[in-house]
Formats: sequence, structure tokens, C-alpha cells
Amino acid sequence: MNSAITSVIVGLAITQVAILITTIYLHRSLSHKAVTFDRRVAVLLRFLLWITTGIKPRQWVAVHRKHHAFTDIPGDPHSPVLLGFYKVQFGNVYYYRREALRNETVAKYAKDLQPDRLDEILFDHSLVGLGIGISVLFLVGGWKLAIAASIVHAVAYLGLSGAINAVGHSFGKRPYDNLATNNLWLALMTFGEGLHNNHHAAPTAAKLSFKNKEIDLAWPIISLLVRLHLATVRLSAPKFKRQPAQ
Repeated sequence: MNSAITSVIVGLAITQVAILITTIYLHRSLSHKAVTFDRRVAVLLRFLLWITTGIKPRQWVAVHRKHHAFTDIPGDPHSPVLLGFYKVQFGNVYYYRREALRNETVAKYAKDLQPDRLDEILFDHSLVGLGIGISVLFLVGGWKLAIAASIVHAVAYLGLSGAINAVGHSFGKRPYDNLATNNLWLALMTFGEGLHNNHHAAPTAAKLSFKNKEIDLAWPIISLLVRLHLATVRLSAPKFKRQPAQ
């Protein structure tokens, strides 16, 4: 197979792993307590997140919870309604980091996620994690693959993350009474995160698809872990913040 094609495939595969962990661990588990994972699974997810994104979970959680506290009104860290679609789509990482580095935001919105020993030794050192991830790619496929796949992954992950915030608050269906939107194509690319209107309607729901034609590809994975007694889902049905729009 052509090396360029291989690099693209590897980079996109890593992105999908990172997006999956972002939605089931950072988003549904840590941010909203919709699902709780066995400690062994949680540590594995933290490690994979560390070497694929370098994200510090309590920072991500704090920014996301603030987004829910000030959705599309002044105070929202990354609202396209306030900032404009293109600024959020292409500059989402800037707005995320600007908020994530504010100590007062993390202290207020992620006070339940205090650093533990593993954070001190490993997971708070983002560049070390990313270095390990790139080193693994180098050992597997050489320096060309490592560089090219890393670039593809970075562009794809940041692009999809931006789309969840930008597209997910600008274009699509609004079956429930909030400004977020549902986009099936985005949901398919982000393990259900494109069902953003559903999520804002029922933030504590572990399953983001509420109707037959909606697809949440993360849910079968969560369900499997539940059946294996490696995860526990908080609610058996969505708990809506408001009544569905008629």
C-alpha cells in the first residue's frame, strides 16, 4: 500500500480512537457522570487519551461544564452564536486552551477531579504522552509514518472537535428546545457526538440517540462494557431538562 495512504489511514484510525475516548470517558463519564467505568478501564482510557491527545481531563471537563452553564450566552467558552461559525470551527483549540488554562475555571467546574498520583507522575505531562504516542508510531512504521500520521490525526481530531461545537450549534435539526443541533453525518464521524441537540436536552444520558433513525456508535461499546461488568450506566432512560418541543 502507498505510504501516503497508509499514513492517512493510520492517522484517521488514531483520531477515531481519540474521539471515542473523548465521548465515553471525558464527556459522558467525567463531565456528566452518565456512565462509570471500572478503575482498570478508566486507567486504560486515561492512558490512551494521554498518548493520543495530551488532554488533561480536569481541564476538558471544566471547559465543557462551563459551556453547559452558559450555553450560547456570554460566558460560553466556544459558542458560534457569540463568536461566529468560522472562528469556532477553525479556532476551537484556541478558545479551549484559553479557558482550560484559567485556574479559576478548573477550580470551579472540576473541583471533583483533583489530581491523583498518576496525574502527578504521568498524565499531567502532556508533551511526554504525545511523545510516547509518536514514538510508538516511529517504532511501528518509521519516521515518515510517525510524522505524517500525527499531522493527519491532529488536523482530523481538532477539526471534528471544532465541528461538534460549531456545526453542532449552527446547522441541523432541533427536535428539543435548545440551540444545539443534531447532524447524523457528524454523529457517525464522532461516535454519537453529532446528536448535540439530544445531549443538551438530556445531558446525563449515557446514550445520545433517542429515536430509531439516530445512531450513537459509542453506545454498543458502552453496553458491552456494562454486560462485562466493567461499566455502570447512571440512568435507564433520558432525563430531559425541558419538555421536548412539539
